[in-house]
Amino acid sequence: MFMTPDLAVIILTYNESMHLARAMDSVKGIATEVFVIDSGSTDDTVRIATERGAQVLYHPFVNQAKQFQWAMDNAPLATSWVLRLDADEIIEPDLSREIAAKLPQLPNEVTGINLKRKHIFMDRWVRHGGRYPLLMLRVFRRGKGRVEDRWMDEHITVTDGRTVTFEGGFADHNLNDLTYFTDKHNKYATREAIEVLNHRLQLFARDETLNSGSASVQASFKRWAKERVYNRIPFTLSATLYFLWRYIFQLGFLDGRSGLVYHFLQGYWYRFLVGTKVMELERAIAHLSDKAEICAELSRHTGHKLVALTAAPDGRGNTTSLG
Repeated sequence: MFMTPDLAVIILTYNESMHLARAMDSVKGIATEVFVIDSGSTDDTVRIATERGAQVLYHPFVNQAKQFQWAMDNAPLATSWVLRLDADEIIEPDLSREIAAKLPQLPNEVTGINLKRKHIFMDRWVRHGGRYPLLMLRVFRRGKGRVEDRWMDEHITVTDGRTVTFEGGFADHNLNDLTYFTDKHNKYATREAIEVLNHRLQLFARDETLNSGSASVQASFKRWAKERVYNRIPFTLSATLYFLWRYIFQLGFLDGRSGLVYHFLQGYWYRFLVGTKVMELERAIAHLSDKAEICAELSRHTGHKLVALTAAPDGRGNTTSLG
């Protein structure tokens, strides 16, 4: 038997009654404490969290990055290590045992742990198309980790030390239907379009802390490839090439019929939608040159409050940029 590691788990929620009990049950053998950061659920999310012993904190939602950073800054964390877990994710038994066995033995210079996330779609594991393993830094020493301040594709990074990778199972298994999937990705596409435009126009501060040392080589390379190569190609071509790369050259066709649905929606339709939204937003702001006016117009079109780069630098050398 292993002792419970000195580990706090943070879960962000909004109407996650379908998933939350499963997520919390998956960490009950390794979590010293669980914090659920809720943004106003109207279902049984809070009751489920409370009944399972979580501390529930309320905070209005802006985006994933701000919500998680608020949790790290305000939750009464008392453990040595912190795990970020989405409500629809599961720590599988082999990873739970690995965390229990290895976490207390890690040397002080190890400050972050990458997990190998697998995606379950239509109850099938998407093994191909470059979707496994997705290395994500999800466990970090308290005080050594922070989340990038971005509207989309935010990563947790460590401020110093080095990272290691655990091998056990870590699954993203959302139980909602395709309507939910497409609606969620439509919202993601809006947020990613904001990131693309900010990269092009430098409207507000960009978080540039992701690199091979602060997270994983895989995450760092993907960010570089997206921003330096993919986003510079016309989306009508890049979305098509990306889907073909995933589905043919990365063997996505081996994932069967449900895999085709997934790779097409997530690897083509979503990428095409992001490009279309960027085009639409660029047209909306084409007549503007003032950054404050551009942000105001983008806010009107996206429903997100965007504030131009005007504030004083923070402690990390960035400037406050998002309202």
